[in-house]
Amino acid sequence: MDVKDWHKELKYDEWIPIPVSNARPYARYKHAAAVVDEKLYISGGSRNGRHLSDVQFFDFRSLTWSNLKLKPKDDKNDNSGSQEVLPATSGHNMISWEKKLLLLGGKSKNSLDKLMVQYIDLEASVHGHFMTSGTVPVARTGQSATLIGSKVIVFGGEDMSRKLLNDVHILDLETMTWNAIKTMQTPPAPRYDHAATMHGERYLFIFGGCSHSVFFNDLHVLDLQTMEWSQPQIQGDLVSPRAGHAGVTIDESWFIVGGGDNRSGCPETLLFDMSKLVWSVLTSVKQRDPLASEGLSVCSALIDGENFLVAFGGYNGKYSNEVYLMRPKPRDSLRPKIFQSPAAAAAAASVTAAYALTKSEKLDFIQLDDIKSKVSANGHPLEDVNVEIDAIKEEKRVLELSLEDVRAENSKVRGQIDEVNSTHAELSKELQSVQGQLVAERSRCFTLEAKIAELQQTLKSLQSVEEQVQALRRQKSALDQETELASSQRQSSGGVWRWIG
Repeated sequence: MDVKDWHKELKYDEWIPIPVSNARPYARYKHAAAVVDEKLYISGGSRNGRHLSDVQFFDFRSLTWSNLKLKPKDDKNDNSGSQEVLPATSGHNMISWEKKLLLLGGKSKNSLDKLMVQYIDLEASVHGHFMTSGTVPVARTGQSATLIGSKVIVFGGEDMSRKLLNDVHILDLETMTWNAIKTMQTPPAPRYDHAATMHGERYLFIFGGCSHSVFFNDLHVLDLQTMEWSQPQIQGDLVSPRAGHAGVTIDESWFIVGGGDNRSGCPETLLFDMSKLVWSVLTSVKQRDPLASEGLSVCSALIDGENFLVAFGGYNGKYSNEVYLMRPKPRDSLRPKIFQSPAAAAAAASVTAAYALTKSEKLDFIQLDDIKSKVSANGHPLEDVNVEIDAIKEEKRVLELSLEDVRAENSKVRGQIDEVNSTHAELSKELQSVQGQLVAERSRCFTLEAKIAELQQTLKSLQSVEEQVQALRRQKSALDQETELASSQRQSSGGVWRWIG
């Protein structure tokens, strides 16, 4: 069956397994995936403790899987398959960039000390390595890699000695140069197997992940202009901690699928409205469904001009090699309130340019006059446009006032945080002092206990001596009695004086 004949009839916001007309690739998890030209590409992953090295792609038109046979860059006449070219890797990232698939990081048998950047040239079917410069990050697995323009932002992960990371590095794809980013405020706790995305080409969102013992459900934001971390107040449905989940962004919506906590998988597909900071549960599957897995992948695919979510693989007690498709319901993009009224709808198209310019700090009266003249020339009432522009200006002013309030509140909160940190430091010092005193007192107690034991032993010895003395006294008393008795007997017999007289 051709996907073109049935994908348009799918219900909104429901996962459907895609029928496959030939053999599937090995079931796996912790692989990397990306969609290019209506094809889903997957690379590597793990299965039964063994890393995989293949590259497969699924064609949404023919509904078939194919093995991508690669040649190494240094030998274009080599007809070997990808298993002989790519190192077996898991926990890596795949990014589509200029007809190439970039593979970043991951764990393999021959992992180097520094993070490796590989590529697959889809046009030439060639595999190679990029030579990078700058402050190259340490090798890692379970990190996030987020594309923004021509740069890739890498956050966190776990290095080859299992040390957890929460550092930020940026790779410039134009120059293949790494930069280590120094951030301010409190960063997320070190973690791996989290999800990350960009919003407005300025804000990096980090959600979930785990340490070696803790699973997270927190959300952190890094402002790439100020390089400040923050943890905004979130509304909506309560989200359970998870790691190994996958995320993909369409417009203002961030879709989160799967994950788990090593005991059970997360069956719900989450929707995070990035403009409103609101979580909601989009749909749920059964507890043992492949979509409730750790280490699955989720991508967005544009098929016949419509966006779909595509999920593959994962592990929740059983490895999966199913392909699932979801048709997300179109959601209204965030627009100014004036565009929601019927009276403003007629002039919305003409005012869009004016709105974009008035939101910029570079707007001047010359630009406004030029816009007004163009709108008037197009036959739209100038008075209506003036009203809309005035409304936009007023909204801009209100937003700026709100922004100032938020900045003041942030400053106040930072002061409170500094005060709490100072108090915490003092309490830590006091705790260390008390702990030192406690150690000294314990040492004294041990010494006293030893002396008491020694005295008790001496006391036992003295008791034994006392018993011996009492026995000797009794013997002496008996001897004294015998001596007195003998003396009295001699006196009664007259003794030697009797015979002399």
